[in-house]
Amino acid sequence: MIIRDITAADLSSIHAINEAAAPGVHGESLEQLAAITRESCIAILAEVGGVVAAFVQVLPPRADYESTNYRWFSMRFDDFVYLDRVAVAADQRGRGIGSRLYEEVERRTRAAWITLEVNLRPRNDGSLPFHARKGLVEVGQQETDYGALVSLMAKRIR
Repeated sequence: MIIRDITAADLSSIHAINEAAAPGVHGESLEQLAAITRESCIAILAEVGGVVAAFVQVLPPRADYESTNYRWFSMRFDDFVYLDRVAVAADQRGRGIGSRLYEEVERRTRAAWITLEVNLRPRNDGSLPFHARKGLVEVGQQETDYGALVSLMAKRIR
C-alpha cells in the first residue's frame, strides 16, 4: 500500500469511491470534491496495486467551507482539524486501509483535536465502532440541513 497526496489526476477515482460510499459520506460533484481538496490541509489517498483504494480530506480552521457540521466545530474548537470525509472502496474494506489513513492524518497534523461526524440517521453501523476504536468520542449531536442526524465526534491528539 502506498499513501500519497491527492493530485488532480486522482479526482475521478476519489469521486467514484465517494459516490459509492453514500450515504456514509455525503455525495458531491467532481467539482466540489476538487474544491474540498484545494481547501484541505491534508488530502491523501491509499493506492493498492496501483489503484486508488481510499482517500481522506481534512480541513483546517477557517477554511472556506459551508458544511453545517464544519461550522459546528468551528464555533467550539480553535486548534482542530476537521476530517471531512474518508471513504474506502467497497472491495478494499476490512483490510486496515482506513486505519492507516487515520494514522497518517494524526502524524501529519499539528492540531490539538481531530473532529468529524458520523451519521446516526441514516445509521452508519460500520463507521461508529471504527471511530470509537480510534478514540473519538461524541461531543454533540445535530440535525443537518441535508436531513441526517449526526454524532459530532472529537479526539484530543496533542
